[in-house]
Amino acid sequence: MPRIAIVTDIHHGADHLAKRGSAALPLLEQFVRFVADTKPDLVLDLGDRISDRDRDHDLALMRQVADAFAPIAAPVLHLCGNHDRDFLSVDDNERVMGQALGHQCLDIGGWRVVAWRADSRIRRPGGFHLDEADLVWLEHTVRSADRPLLIASHVPLSGHDQTGNYWFERNPTRSRYPDTARLRAVLARARVPMLCVAGHVHWNTLTMVDSIPHLTLQSLVELSSTSPQPAGAWGLLELADTIDWRVLGLDPFAVRLDATATARRPLPCLAPFEERVLATAG
Repeated sequence: MPRIAIVTDIHHGADHLAKRGSAALPLLEQFVRFVADTKPDLVLDLGDRISDRDRDHDLALMRQVADAFAPIAAPVLHLCGNHDRDFLSVDDNERVMGQALGHQCLDIGGWRVVAWRADSRIRRPGGFHLDEADLVWLEHTVRSADRPLLIASHVPLSGHDQTGNYWFERNPTRSRYPDTARLRAVLARARVPMLCVAGHVHWNTLTMVDSIPHLTLQSLVELSSTSPQPAGAWGLLELADTIDWRVLGLDPFAVRLDATATARRPLPCLAPFEERVLATAG
C-alpha cells in the first residue's frame, strides 16, 4: 500500500497578509521529522516553496528550502508553483532542487503517481495559461493508464468554487486554469480509479467531479483558518482499495473513499428543465 507524505505552499520568505513566511523553515523541519518517523514511500512537494521578491533573493530562498529537504531519505518529487516562477525559470528550479521538473510518472505499489508539471506562472495581466502540449500529455497518460492514477499538480484541476476562500473568493480566475472544462473532460476518460491532489488555494477541500475526487491541501504557513498561529499543515495519503487522506496540523482534515468507485462515471447531466418542457410540448 503506497504511503505518500505531501506538503505544499511552504512560502519561505517574508510574512505577507495571511502567510507566515518567517515560520516556513521551522515548520518544514517538523515535516522532515514527520517523514523520518512515518517512512512514506514517496514525498510530494506541490510547489510555491518561496514567496518571491526578485531573482537573487528568490534563488537564495530556494536554496534554503532545498537544504531543508535534503535529509529526506524517501524519493521526493517537487512541482513548481506560481511563486517559484515569478522571477525564476524552470531551469533555475531544476538546478536548485536537483531534479528534472518536466512531467513524470512513477509507479508505486499498484498505483501510478503522475507529477503533472504544467506551466504554473501567472501572467499579469492574463492569469494562468495552459499549453496544448501539457493537455495532450495528460490525455495520453490518462487514456493509456493500466493502473490507478494519482495526479498531482500545483493548480487544482477541478476549477471548484472559491466561496469563503481568503485568497480567491474575490479572485477566482487566479485559482484555476482557463481550460478547466477541457481538463475535466480529459480526466473523465479514465477507466481506472483516479485521485487528483493540488495545492495553491491554501485550503483543505474535497470536490467530486465525474466521480473523481479532487483534494487540495492547506498551506504550511497559512493563517486565515488558524490565526494567530500558522496551520503547519501537511498530509499523509494511503492508497489501496480505499483512499485514506489525513491532514495534520492546526487545520486537520480527513477523507476515506472507495477507490473503485472513482472509476465509475455518472450519467450525462440532464438538459435545462426549460428545454425539456419545450421538447415535450413540441
